[in-house]
Amino acid sequence: QVQPVESGGGLVQKGGSLRLSCTAPAYYFDSYAVGWFRQAPGKEREFVASISWDGNNEYYADSVKGRFTIYRDNSKTTVDLQMNSLESEDTAVYYCTKDKDSGVVVRTPDYWGQGTQVTVSG
Repeated sequence: QVQPVESGGGLVQKGGSLRLSCTAPAYYFDSYAVGWFRQAPGKEREFVASISWDGNNEYYADSVKGRFTIYRDNSKTTVDLQMNSLESEDTAVYYCTKDKDSGVVVRTPDYWGQGTQVTVSG
């Protein structure tokens, strides 16, 4: 069982920015779509963004479009999430995962990492 490792979370003021990073062995992400999800207290885990295996296709939740950008560096086996103009509603634990089968978009998440906490104040 492989678990991706998320990092980069923290406390930021409203309107600020953070960049999250997700790493995993190359063989784990290779050929698969990778995505970010989040879970706020008392709420279900929700989709945030997804990127195809080749980095050519990106998908975003409506709530983050225009503010978040997902990046993929296959040479470093990392998938980053740049978050700008953060709002209090973005406060959550952020997780990354790959799709079990698809190289286009994450619809069936595989294993979850431990997540990284993002807290937006103000």
